[in-house]
Amino acid sequence: MQRSAPPAVPRSAPQAAPRSAPRSAPAAAPVPAQQYGWYQQAHGAGKKVYAIDPAQSLITVTVRRGGVLARLGHDHVVASRAISGFVAPDDGRADFQFRLDQMTVDEPALRRKAGLDTQPPAEAVEGTRRNMLGRVLEAERFPLVLLRARRVAGAMRLTVTLHGVSRDYVVPTRLERSAGGVTASGALTLLQTDFGIVPMSIMGGAMQVRDPLELTFRVVARAPGPRAGGG
Repeated sequence: MQRSAPPAVPRSAPQAAPRSAPRSAPAAAPVPAQQYGWYQQAHGAGKKVYAIDPAQSLITVTVRRGGVLARLGHDHVVASRAISGFVAPDDGRADFQFRLDQMTVDEPALRRKAGLDTQPPAEAVEGTRRNMLGRVLEAERFPLVLLRARRVAGAMRLTVTLHGVSRDYVVPTRLERSAGGVTASGALTLLQTDFGIVPMSIMGGAMQVRDPLELTFRVVARAPGPRAGGG
């Protein structure tokens, strides 16, 4: 009889980076190695554990311009298509992550979906990547964004760890379950300053990036496939 393979735990899941000083006490940062180990144990105990399918999952963040010279700049959409992690639907929990340095910037289709009817030139896109990931988000120092979801009444409590700081949000979430997996989708707004991030500003604030980040997600998780040769 074939047996499904247990979910693979990343060999070297990094620890959460030291926190910046937020304006109020942040939630405790999750430790990926411990969180993923729970899913392996749950799978061994016969519980449903699904692995996130990065080919079907997407997180997008819309960043909007501000300031008196905002008309000279562009709004931007950054996205992650490399999400990894696990979901235990019967236990109402999920833990997943993505890397900042693997995010895309201003894919035309995603800009249209966000209601942005212009496409910045290539040099503007590259400048956005360089400034946002390097200067603002410090992707080399804080490469991972960690997300921990726990089911609460009618929604999900989502802990987001970004730039070394964790914040909790209650997010209305649409869940679609099938025989072989689950899909979760929703949206929330984050403030950069809540994570100790200073939004980019030039010319004395005449051109700036607004504090709110508009995040949408569609996370698809599927049951692991059978393992050949199982007893």
